[in-house]
Amino acid sequence: QVQVVESGGGLGQAGGSLRLSCEASGRSSTNYDMGWFRQAPGKEREFVAAIIRPGDDIYFADSVKGRFTISRGNAKNTIYLQLNNLKPEDTAVYYCAATILVDRSDATRASKYKVWGQGTQVTVSS
Repeated sequence: QVQVVESGGGLGQAGGSLRLSCEASGRSSTNYDMGWFRQAPGKEREFVAAIIRPGDDIYFADSVKGRFTISRGNAKNTIYLQLNNLKPEDTAVYYCAATILVDRSDATRASKYKVWGQGTQVTVSS
């Protein structure tokens, strides 16, 4: 069973940048589709970005498109979420998730991800 652990995050300023990392470990940890989701206080968990095999196709939520980037490290078991041009509304707990998708159109659906990290807090001040 694969496990994922997030790192990074913290406090950022509006217009600034932060980087989150997510490392997958365990059996076949390099063979998973990976995604980032976030949950702000009082709100539902929402999709942020995903990187999907084969070929590492990338998906973004409209709210972060053009500001965030997602990439996979050379070791393939680590992904990164670069948060640029931060906004106060980006404040949330960010979760990394892993799965093996049958239908890549499910990349944005939290219910399709089987393994979740503990989350890392991102707070953006105005």
